[in-house]
Amino acid sequence: MTSRILLIYTGGTIGMDLNPATGALEPLDFNHLIKQMPEFAAIPAGIDVYQFEAPIDSSDMNPKLWGRLVEIIVGHYDRYDGFVILHGTDTMAFTASALSFMLENLTKPVILTGSQLPVNQLRTDGKENLITSIEIAAAHDADGHPRVPEVCIYFSGKLLRGNRSTKINSEGFNAFDSFNFPPLADAGVNIIYHDEIILRPDYTKPMTPHFAMDTNVVVFTLFPGITKEIVLHLLEAPHLRGIVMRTYGSGNAPQLPWLMEALTEATRRGIIIINITQCAAGPVQMARYSGGFLLQNVGVISGYDGTVECTIAKLMHLLGHTTDTDLIREKMSRSLCGEISL
Repeated sequence: MTSRILLIYTGGTIGMDLNPATGALEPLDFNHLIKQMPEFAAIPAGIDVYQFEAPIDSSDMNPKLWGRLVEIIVGHYDRYDGFVILHGTDTMAFTASALSFMLENLTKPVILTGSQLPVNQLRTDGKENLITSIEIAAAHDADGHPRVPEVCIYFSGKLLRGNRSTKINSEGFNAFDSFNFPPLADAGVNIIYHDEIILRPDYTKPMTPHFAMDTNVVVFTLFPGITKEIVLHLLEAPHLRGIVMRTYGSGNAPQLPWLMEALTEATRRGIIIINITQCAAGPVQMARYSGGFLLQNVGVISGYDGTVECTIAKLMHLLGHTTDTDLIREKMSRSLCGEISL
């Protein structure tokens, strides 16, 4: 069976080229580029390209553009077996996390990839990332189902669950890692799929797209010396609906009466506060120390082992679909698409 893959180019380093006259990086025509890459002829899949009219610097990625990606995937869903999204690395983990919630019951692969060097430079990592992403997106199991029907990031030999991924390196080719969850596949001489941890959708039900995102949220990092005036100013911001609070260690905060009073008042007003650790690896365990137990008592919700990128995307997604704070708190406390370990 020959798979058909839609390659969606949003922008990013992978699709840039050096202008010899100016020395600046400029976008390539990806349709032209594919014709110049003989490696594509060896891939057992038909490949079509959808190219954004104006390539987007990933620093400018936003929920409206996430919605556009969902529209593109939905509009082509029945005609393709998988989707590969070329994306700048800086916000790739945010986009991958958001799409994992926006594409409910996803039954086909959506693989995000990019590169640290433009794809036509001599030492580029872009060719391997691109070709392997297409190969994974086109792969099927013995029953004819996709090997990896998830939103993923592929980079430097590892296929990572998108909503578990974080950019860790701005210089090396190993730009992404997933500290609290193992890779879904490792690509060396062969591609080794770890089927036991890959999500399996309900193939009897359709994929359901979602578009609404409420951006009235903030990421708030605790640090020694944080002041009452700044925290109160933040918590009293008009229209604020959710906070991702980055705490110490296993989810601890300083035991300051004014801080606990402020957080209590915020949760009383219906603001959802999620506790995630500043550590790269490990979960929040609020009952472990008194600094975390106090947060639990004032209504702060554990973010378990979720990443910053995923927690903010999940919170925006849920806030965009309901004003029922009890329902949001309940859904933040369970895994919707493999984003946290309980």
